[in-house]
Amino acid sequence: MERLGTGIGWRPEIADAVERMPGIDWVEAVAENVCPGHLPESLVRLRERGVTVIPHGVSLGLGGAERPDAGRLAALAERVEALGSPLVTEHIAFVRAGGALTASPMLEAGHLLPVPRTRDALDVLCENVRIAQDALPVPLAVENIAALISWPGEEMTEGQFLYELADRTGVRLLIDVANLHTNHVNRGEDPAKALAELPLEAIAYVHVAGGFERDGVWHDSHAHPVPQPVLDVLTDLASRVSPPGVLLERDENFPEPAELERELGAIRGALEKGAAERTAQGGTPATGSSRETAPVQEAPEPVRQRLGLAQAALLSALVAGTPVPEGFDRVRLGVQARALAGKRADVVAKVAPELPVILGDGYRRAFLGYAHGHPMTGGYRRDALDFAGYLLTGDRCEDARVWAELREWWLERSGPAPRSRRPAVRLARATRRVLLRR
Repeated sequence: MERLGTGIGWRPEIADAVERMPGIDWVEAVAENVCPGHLPESLVRLRERGVTVIPHGVSLGLGGAERPDAGRLAALAERVEALGSPLVTEHIAFVRAGGALTASPMLEAGHLLPVPRTRDALDVLCENVRIAQDALPVPLAVENIAALISWPGEEMTEGQFLYELADRTGVRLLIDVANLHTNHVNRGEDPAKALAELPLEAIAYVHVAGGFERDGVWHDSHAHPVPQPVLDVLTDLASRVSPPGVLLERDENFPEPAELERELGAIRGALEKGAAERTAQGGTPATGSSRETAPVQEAPEPVRQRLGLAQAALLSALVAGTPVPEGFDRVRLGVQARALAGKRADVVAKVAPELPVILGDGYRRAFLGYAHGHPMTGGYRRDALDFAGYLLTGDRCEDARVWAELREWWLERSGPAPRSRRPAVRLARATRRVLLRR
């Protein structure tokens, strides 16, 4: 297995700092945020210096009841080729549910949701992973996710579930030690037990990230410093195996570069401590296995349908306010629902930054009110347009200036006819926007 070394999640907001940061062997970029034909210049420069770039997908939904979408797989493969990556990664999660399989509207979560650790879900996941492996030009690694909620009637621990997945498909594992800590706080799962059950030789690399605890719930924010308990889990892992690579994730609330470098130093320290413990115990680093994997059988359609119905019921409760499915913790489901709505608001603000400017301090309150009764059925850009359209109807926008400016924004992007691109007309529209803001 290729040795990657120490890396950091590449984000546009810290691109310059990452390029200047010492000791960075590789970076990871969110696949959906990279356009193969127009790679960010920062990533191009890093590649030219010999820094490995790995695309990290977030939208395949390998744990969903439907088979992976061929178009999404092709797009992911294009990014692998464009970046010259030796590996590509995704998540053990579902991100949408409904559709033809369940004869219900297709709903988007806008976030990674946990799959039930059952035989049915494992059968579906294994087939989906093998479909993805066949479509991708490089090896695939899949990541364990953080969860606020637990499925009722689970049949396996996380370690057992991951072991069987790797054993049946040969897929590599991206182990997020912050997510193991999250599941320890939120679901009472022992990270040491999970590590003991993992096929250590299948680990491709490791994620480390920060979060925060509120009212007994750990939120995997990727926007806070890495806490000591997460570093302790990393040390435990390093005492069992020498991970091929370790990466620091940070998605927002970016600190000064010096603070990121200090966090990378703490990560290296945790690895060194774990390696010393492994040496003292007489252990040797685990290496990649060349074991044969058994052919993965197709998951029967009734199995996919059962899983699809269960996932659709859960997602509908989270984003559409339908009744909570039997066996779920209502309080935790409420926490998860609010977290999903908040994430929607944050991401829409990023993909359509004009909206918070137009709406001012009322943006977040207005969006959360909209999200409560309007599940996301497409991507975030579509969500932004639908939100604006929602505000423009009825009496939801009382400020005439805000309404006019919001209408102008909406018409620019989704009006019934293309907006004129003649210079004089564009100048008139720009002048109108300036006058409206006054």
